Formats: sequence, structure tokens, C-alpha cells
Amino acid sequence: MTLSADTQAPDGAAEQGMTIVARTQAQMVRRRFFRHRAALAGMIVFGLVLVLAFSSIGFAGIPGWWDQSYITTGALVNQGKPTLSLSPFSIGDHPFGQDDIGVDYFAKTMRGVQQSIIVAFLVGIVATLVGAVVGAVAGYYRGRVEAVLMRVTDVMITIPVLVIAAVLGRRFGDAGVVPLGIVLGLTIWPTMARLLRGEFLSLREKEFVEAARAVGTPARRIIFRHILPNTIGVIVVSATLATANAVLLESALSFLGLGVQAPDTSLGQLINEYRTAFSTRPWLFWWPGIFIIAIALSINFIGDGLRDAFDPRQTRVRA
Repeated sequence: MTLSADTQAPDGAAEQGMTIVARTQAQMVRRRFFRHRAALAGMIVFGLVLVLAFSSIGFAGIPGWWDQSYITTGALVNQGKPTLSLSPFSIGDHPFGQDDIGVDYFAKTMRGVQQSIIVAFLVGIVATLVGAVVGAVAGYYRGRVEAVLMRVTDVMITIPVLVIAAVLGRRFGDAGVVPLGIVLGLTIWPTMARLLRGEFLSLREKEFVEAARAVGTPARRIIFRHILPNTIGVIVVSATLATANAVLLESALSFLGLGVQAPDTSLGQLINEYRTAFSTRPWLFWWPGIFIIAIALSINFIGDGLRDAFDPRQTRVRA
């Protein structure tokens, strides 16, 4: 019989012929995550959406398997209604239907998914990097450095994120998804900074940090080589949740006409463009909405699973 280190072994296990196998922290985190059913479901759904969006219509010059384009017009088939049928199952030429000018709506929705995911990941990366650096420096140095950085953070928090994002989105929306994602990431980093500052305030008083200071280790090395790796759980979970929030933020901006601009498209822009068709052609409204919900919920479930997996106080894994 084999017991892992995170399983309570009875006294005298060795004498009874049982082998106790030690698990690393990474193994325990991975084990707890893959036993989290909601996180697994979220990972599967998000993976399917990712593969579908980037393989169907292609990306960065790489062709996809779908033969329709998100910019090519054509004759309306069946008054633009979806040709997708579940009984009997059939995809047809335009499974999501067509828009006003005959563009295949499946291709258009997949393009919107691509743009929304790219913006969301850029926002998550930029917000994590900026928030991690600000929180780490403020939490370690304390004093005047902490006061200045935290006052800047407090000012950013007091201004509604949507207001800042709207101003920046209006300015950089025409430049493409990469600049838009970067500038939006610069609006939501304060939450990460405050969380990481709290972790650093606690860890900087630990014995291993005191020992590093005693032997003359430079502050930069202590921050990035000794303390920061011990906050990886907080960073990963916060980055995941920031990415999920970025999906909704980008959709809201595009809905207001301040995000991705034509001739390109995003999920929020599709909803904004066809919101008046909800009563007559609801599929033009529902398909982008379904993908927004699927992406946001799946990333949130993944973040929830990561939070539970990294939490050392977890004694059992929630189903």
C-alpha cells in the first residue's frame, strides 16, 4: 500500500509494510487542481473554444479548415437564418447564419472570439507584471517607497476602471488589439499590487529572508529569487481572474464603441452592432453572448480551481 505525503498515515506505517511516498509542492498542487471538477470543466470548455476559434478561420496568415471568410459577402441563404441542425445533425453552409450583407456569421463570431481572447490575455499579462513589480517593491522596501507607490495605487483604485478604460480605449482602439490590450492592462493592475504587497509584508519577516540579508544578499535578488517564488500561488490566481475580468471589460468597451474598431471585430462589437436585431434575428445577438459567457465562466472556474490548489489550508478538494 502506498500513501502520499498529503495523506494521514497511521502510526507504525513502516512497521506494517506500507511505503510513504513524499510529494513535491507542484505535485500536490497539480493533484488538487485535477480533482476540482469545475476547474476541469472550465479548462475543457476554454480549450475547445480556443481550438475552435484559432483553427477554424486560421490566424496570422495560417489558413483554417472553415472555407468561409469573416469579411467576404455573399448571397443570403434561407434569409440568413442558421443552417445548424441538431436533429438530424447538420452544420450546413452557415451554421450561425449570416449578417445583413451575407457575411458568414460563424466566421465573424470566431474572429470576434480571437480578438477578445488576445486582448484578455494581454491585459492579464500586463496587469500581472505591473502589479507584481509595484506590490513587491512596496511590500519589501516599506517607508517612503511604499507610501508613494501605494498612494498611486489608491488613486487608481478610486477611479472607476470602466472610465479609465473608456478613455484609453477611445484613444488606442483604432491602433489594433495589441496596443489596446496593453493600455487596458495598465488600468487593472492595482488589485494585484495590493494583494502582493500584503504577501511581501508577511514574507519579508521570515527567517529565510533574514538569513539572506545577513549574508549580504542584494535586495533585488531577495525580492525576485527568494520572496517572489513563494507568492506564485497569489500571482497565478490573480492573473487568471484578471484575464476573466478583461474579457468582460473588452466586451463592455466594444459594446460602447470604444474598443476594437471596424473593419475588425470582437464579441462586444458584434453584440453592439446587432442589438437592435434581437427581436427579429436573435441569433446575431445570442452567438457572441454565448461565447462571452463561456469564456468568462471557464476562466473563472480555472481560477477557482487554482486558488484551491495553491491554498495550503485545503484539507480536501471540493467537487
